[in-house]
Amino acid sequence: EPLMEMLEDAKEANWNQLPRVVSGYRTSDVQQGLYDDKVADYRKEGCSEIEAQELAKQWVAVPGYSEHQLGFAVDINGASYDVYLWLENSYKYGFIFRYPGNKTEITGVAEEVWHYRYVGAKAAAEMYEQGLCLEEYLETI
Repeated sequence: EPLMEMLEDAKEANWNQLPRVVSGYRTSDVQQGLYDDKVADYRKEGCSEIEAQELAKQWVAVPGYSEHQLGFAVDINGASYDVYLWLENSYKYGFIFRYPGNKTEITGVAEEVWHYRYVGAKAAAEMYEQGLCLEEYLETI
């Protein structure tokens, strides 16, 4: 319910179109395929296996560590980039912008403007108000 409410409310910032969830729950096999494909891409660019794996981890979670496998994360696409600016409101619906660019050193993941994780309204509001990513927030509780 909170996800659908958030998407409905985001329509105005998305040229009156409902933003689309392009990825939600993923099985382990799907996650493994995404990770393997990203490693293969870096190998084609000339990286060693270890270098390719390290680079891939910045963009695709190692299978078994993906929030998508938990069912708490969604990737959202919009008709315009403005929807991502509107999604700053996601905390009002219990979601957090999971991987902000200014927290990459803490999260270990490059910025993903499309990736949102459900943490509940109370935690999301506290994280938003304090400017914390999930890793920082968990250290405070």
